[in-house]
Amino acid sequence: MDEDRFNMAVRKFLKQVGVTSQREIERVVREGKVQGRTLRLRMTLTSDDAPLRHVVEETIELP
Repeated sequence: MDEDRFNMAVRKFLKQVGVTSQREIERVVREGKVQGRTLRLRMTLTSDDAPLRHVVEETIELP
């Protein structure tokens, strides 16, 4: 396995997830679809090809 190619592929995936997720979060806030002053978020990373389930949870205070 080429470690450099693997690392670049993982970084590309994470960049795509980060950028698209940020856009979606900003969209729902901008459109006023959030109830209250906080936004509770959960991101779940899974794979169909490996026993992978990683969950990240965070609460964001809204402006």
